[in-house]
Amino acid sequence: MSKYISRSFLLLLFTVVICCVIYPSVVWVIGQVFFPFQANGSLVKGPDGKIVGSRLIAQPFTKDEYFQPRPSAASYDASASAASTYAASNYLLRNRVASTLGPIVKYKGGSKAGQLVAPDIEAWFQQDKFQGNPHIVAQWADLHNAVAQAWVNADPTHAQYVDAWSKAHPDLVTKWIKDNPSTPQPKAPDLAVLFFENFSQEHPGMFPAAVTQTGADGKPQTSIQPVREGSDIQSTFFDMWRQEHPGADLQDVPADLLMASGSGLDPDITLENAEFQLDRVAAKWAGNTKRDAGEVRKEIDGILQANASAPFGGLVGEKFVNVLEVNLELCERYGLPK
Repeated sequence: MSKYISRSFLLLLFTVVICCVIYPSVVWVIGQVFFPFQANGSLVKGPDGKIVGSRLIAQPFTKDEYFQPRPSAASYDASASAASTYAASNYLLRNRVASTLGPIVKYKGGSKAGQLVAPDIEAWFQQDKFQGNPHIVAQWADLHNAVAQAWVNADPTHAQYVDAWSKAHPDLVTKWIKDNPSTPQPKAPDLAVLFFENFSQEHPGMFPAAVTQTGADGKPQTSIQPVREGSDIQSTFFDMWRQEHPGADLQDVPADLLMASGSGLDPDITLENAEFQLDRVAAKWAGNTKRDAGEVRKEIDGILQANASAPFGGLVGEKFVNVLEVNLELCERYGLPK
């Protein structure tokens, strides 16, 4: 009996040493000697020599000087890789796509070919009518309660604005509580639809959005105020504008500019996507450097072409560019954005 136990113990010990010590050590040594960059997370350094990210994981870029990655259902959090799991019938998916399209989509044909749709969305919105009925904002909130609540939850200043509104309109809140006895102490998201309905009546043709102004101390201060134009209106009401203008001939937009990847962390975008963003990026860098926009555009297009590659050495699939690497190259060439 002891002979079998001792042999089993020796076999266990041998397996532990092989699998937990020797094998990992060999793999680690091979990785550090032959593939040090990949083995250490494919970390990329910025112009100052500090690590700014990994070429394997997407991160958000919001400034116009930068190319932007695909949307992310995981908010670009590497510890929470996930897809949105929205069904095609889920309006939250339609809203996310429409919100991206509003500020960037252009007319394809007609007298306005090549021009942005955004100014027309703003002009239509200011008329404050949808399908012949007044109060666009109220109709939007009534049709899409979840989107209205998402607006309140999107930023702490939004919830604070609704809280301030509820204190200024106690009669409306009291009536809402009476109609919804299961929520005796409503929070800002609970009052989202009621807030937008009242806001639409008090501020026709306007929408609450962040406005940055210079304070008395000379520092910029941001607050929520009623506005008649801006990216918030372009994004939020593009879908309703499109419903009233189904015949508008609009340009196609690269799919990966609108749709998130399965992981939410895809670091690459198609070359088509990058070229769609090229005019915006080039115009911003040209303004920063006070150079000719056409010349800067040609230089940045050269950067894209030099960094573009397709799978299997270009044998199959579309060409892709790594967003982080391209943006770092822009910083190295033109300096940091202002």
